[in-house]
Amino acid sequence: MKNRLKVLRAERDWSQAELAGRLDVSRQAVNAIETGKHDPSLPLAFRIARLFDMRIEDIFDDGDHA
Repeated sequence: MKNRLKVLRAERDWSQAELAGRLDVSRQAVNAIETGKHDPSLPLAFRIARLFDMRIEDIFDDGDHA
């Protein structure tokens, strides 16, 4: 799944470790989500959306635009 997490993080000048701390996940988890190797759980996607004050669908794109 494509996402804007890396861009949003960079806009705030946060490291992966800093974002991970804010989300209570590992830095490796942040890296895996940013690179598309792992999709976040729904609760984690909600935490990410709340942290950036955005809707989940504004951060994550599943490619389904039907």
